[in-house]
Amino acid sequence: MDILSEVIASIRIGRAGAMFVGQAGAWGLRFPAFTGSGFHIVLHGDAWLIPASGEPRALRPGDVVLSPFGAAHGLSHAPVRFEQLPPAVLPSPTVPGPADVELLCGAYWLDRGQVPPYLRALPELIVVSPDYQRYPELWSLVHLLRSDVSDTRTGAEATRPALLDLLLTHVVRCWLEEHHDARLPDVSDPAVATALGAMHASPEKAWTVKQLSVVAGLSRTSFTSRFTALIGQTPSAYLAGWRMARGAQLLRETNAPLAVVARQVGYSTEFAFGNAFRREYGISPGRFRTADPSARWVESSHR
Repeated sequence: MDILSEVIASIRIGRAGAMFVGQAGAWGLRFPAFTGSGFHIVLHGDAWLIPASGEPRALRPGDVVLSPFGAAHGLSHAPVRFEQLPPAVLPSPTVPGPADVELLCGAYWLDRGQVPPYLRALPELIVVSPDYQRYPELWSLVHLLRSDVSDTRTGAEATRPALLDLLLTHVVRCWLEEHHDARLPDVSDPAVATALGAMHASPEKAWTVKQLSVVAGLSRTSFTSRFTALIGQTPSAYLAGWRMARGAQLLRETNAPLAVVARQVGYSTEFAFGNAFRREYGISPGRFRTADPSARWVESSHR
């Protein structure tokens, strides 16, 4: 069970957005916090990553900035304070003439629900400088996504979610290989990873903490303690959240009746699933299925 791919696929219920940004001279962009996952790839030129708190970091061509759960940040031509940057108004018009820096930016915006805890366990901002000779498929994905963004033909956006899935997965894997001590469940704790795999593979099962601890090969107390320390949630809370994320994905990607979706994520009745779904997403499953998951990359003060 590839938990990372499963988790990234679960954020596909949001809208996939990507764009090309070119800037010249003195420039800066301030991105507000949002619910989702996003990235920037430096295609050409130099830039600076400006965290909302912390020190700026220089970026070079080929660098990838990943925001696993939508932390506020900025990009600039120079190392400035976050508060000095103007709000990003996107889609950002590309400067006329040659650009000093070219960026490929993309994100999944979630209009309902939360980013999975697995991604929230990552740092707020990740910078990866991939060895593209070692990972030629990653560079190919970058070029494919740039072509997709530039393609104005009908149906061009159909491939974007799949490209974003692949790009996010490869970037996180590159980062994990560079940070072997990263406190992620499938890296640092095989017992917790085994329980996570069971929950992800079979959310329809009536799991108890005792059953999950047996799967993990630990006592109930030890399992609960280790799981909560790594994930930031109890096993029961994580399972409930995963069931909702999986249910939302099924609602958006299939035409299965609500009763069938409910059973596939561990609820005996459509009514019980509907109540739990409303608590998590603030909307009924039926309305969620038909709603347009639109979102915009704009500063909240401009909304």
